[in-house]
Order: sequence, then C-alpha cells, then structure tokens
Amino acid sequence: MSRYLLAVHTSDEDLRRPMSPEDMRHGFEQVDAIEREMRADHALLFSGRLLPADRARVVRPSRRRVKTTDGPYIETKEQLGGFYIIEAPDDDAAHRWASKVSLAIDSPIEVRPFADEPPR
Repeated sequence: MSRYLLAVHTSDEDLRRPMSPEDMRHGFEQVDAIEREMRADHALLFSGRLLPADRARVVRPSRRRVKTTDGPYIETKEQLGGFYIIEAPDDDAAHRWASKVSLAIDSPIEVRPFADEPPR
C-alpha cells in the first residue's frame, strides 16, 4: 500500500461566497459519508481542514537564523484548504477517492504520492 496526499484547493472567491445553512449541512453530510467509507476501507489515515491563508505564518532561514512573516508562503488566488492522507493500493484507487471528495465539495483535489521511505 502506498500513501497519498489528497490536497483540497480552494480560492479566494470560494471563501467569499456565503453558503446557506442547508448547503453547509448537506456538504458536511456528504464529506462525513465519504470519510466513513474511507475508514471502513482502512484508507483514511488523517484529514484536516485549514483556516484561511491569511492566518498563516511563514518561517524561513535567513543567514543562519529564522525570519517569520505573516501570511501565506505564496500570494495566489488558490490555496490549500484542507487535506487527506490516505493509503491506497495504487494511483487509480487514490484517484477514485479524490474524485469522490472533489464531487462532494465541488473543489479541485491534487493527488500526490508520498516518497517511499528509505530502508533502515
């Protein structure tokens, strides 16, 4: 089994578009159903929803010290909004999970395999 990151991307426009309580409830129910299905299939390792990018802080090396700045690492219209870390037997299976999530939340999902760990 390989591990994959399913990165949920969102845009500034998505964050500004208000959802009705009914739409929000329906969306949460769909995501909950998919996550239950992932758990039942032993695919879901971890998931998380992120706060908006304006809440981010970036720590970077600068002359053997660190410099911290407010805001996202890259100024862009699309940002990482959440993620799933899953185990799947192959790329096709990972893409099937990403497709289910993408349709449920109406957002693009980037599927990215983790590098294999070197033998110890």
